[in-house]
Amino acid sequence: MTWKNFSNLLFQMTVPLVLATGLTFVLLVGGIDLSLEGVMGFAASAAALGIKNSINNNDFGIWAILAVIIVGTLFGALIGLIHVKLRIPSFMVTYTMGTVINGVGLLLYKGTPATIKDETLIKLSRGTICDVPYLTLIAFVVFIIGYIILNYTAFGRAVYAVGDNPNVAKAAGINIERTKVKIFALCSCTASIAGVLGLIRLKTGQVGVGQNNLFPTITAVTVGGIAAGRGGMIQTLIGVIFYTELANYLTLMGVDAFYKQAIQGIIILVAVMLSANRGRKTIVK
Repeated sequence: MTWKNFSNLLFQMTVPLVLATGLTFVLLVGGIDLSLEGVMGFAASAAALGIKNSINNNDFGIWAILAVIIVGTLFGALIGLIHVKLRIPSFMVTYTMGTVINGVGLLLYKGTPATIKDETLIKLSRGTICDVPYLTLIAFVVFIIGYIILNYTAFGRAVYAVGDNPNVAKAAGINIERTKVKIFALCSCTASIAGVLGLIRLKTGQVGVGQNNLFPTITAVTVGGIAAGRGGMIQTLIGVIFYTELANYLTLMGVDAFYKQAIQGIIILVAVMLSANRGRKTIVK
């Protein structure tokens, strides 16, 4: 219980919070997105090559980052289109497309990852306000935008309606396919932002930036109780805080990494079981 550790927790929350914000929308309609790590890795690799770096003369700054986020968003829209038009399960489409874009990321730097040399981004990676990292503040801005979209827009209401009962949503005039395409585009957008933040943290652009992020994100969102038509951004935030604090606690206690994975897996199982029990009670009522 020290301020230094609290600051460290906030820093650790950065990427999971951004990823969980986008994944919440997908889970609310009963889908899943397994392409997050691939999109993250691609975004980090591509952005590193577009800004001032160690292996080429590019120096497009913020424009390179914006371009990468746009490309990632369009890729998510493509995933959504394949999912709704060809009626392929979301886990299959996203896993396959995630592998594809991960491969594209590898081809971009051909085994020689770029190290960023942009002084502004380097300062951003180290900067804090009252020991709160700048990157964490950016993550919370993304989260707040997601909260506003979900709770105060017609699109957010459509997300809940589609997740709760697609037939009723369709009868109410909601375009289910368009809504799902937008959801996957939004999820890939947040994954791209997370990839850029990961790049700034590590200062090296490679697909490895995206590795080992899917499990923590799904864990956090699941622990938050997000399911089709049920849950919200506040629950997601609680889930991210809980997961981050648990991982931090286990590390401080010196728990072996293999035991940590087992404990986290048990937590997911328990969270899913509790979520299913809540769902059955709701149906009974």
